[in-house]
Amino acid sequence: MKHFELNGKIREVGNKAVIKAIRRQGLVPCNLYGQGMENVLFTVSDRDLQGITNTPASYIIDIKLDNGQTYMAVVHELQFHPVKDNCLHADFLAVSEDKPIAIKVPIVVSGHPVGVQKGGKFVLVSRAIRISALMKDLPDTLNVDVTSLDIEKRIVAGDIKVDNVNVVSPKDTIICTVKATRNMTQAADENAEGAEGSAEA
Repeated sequence: MKHFELNGKIREVGNKAVIKAIRRQGLVPCNLYGQGMENVLFTVSDRDLQGITNTPASYIIDIKLDNGQTYMAVVHELQFHPVKDNCLHADFLAVSEDKPIAIKVPIVVSGHPVGVQKGGKFVLVSRAIRISALMKDLPDTLNVDVTSLDIEKRIVAGDIKVDNVNVVSPKDTIICTVKATRNMTQAADENAEGAEGSAEA
């Protein structure tokens, strides 16, 4: 999986007024935590953080702090302003190369579904699913071949198989499906009515 470097400045615990002052400077308050370590409070620039928040890609984050400390982490939770949509707070979870990492990874679809060739409509339900693997085995994306997907059939998270990777999302999470269109349903009804008329005659 690709890495993304993020530079931060250590901060102290602050009340609401302090946090608002931080945000007015174009900074985002952040929290880094992990097993066996004390929480680390720091800030990053909103512009730098957009390299993570404004993309569907997932990264291992290399956090470099102004006190000389460095950490590898993944995004745990992002809080956004309900109107302005800018990031208000970011939580990061420290990770290491020797322990499995749980992270959301984008879905990349390939192929032309057979159900679409029959007139159905392809629907991508989940754009990412959560997986777990050692850092060296984490893929940047999960490729899903939809060529054999027929009308009213679906691909679920449990169908995804990648070497050395465990799917953490519920196995029945729908990834994509091909739905029958209204025109197809109408045509089927008309054919059924025509067949009934022929039988009666």
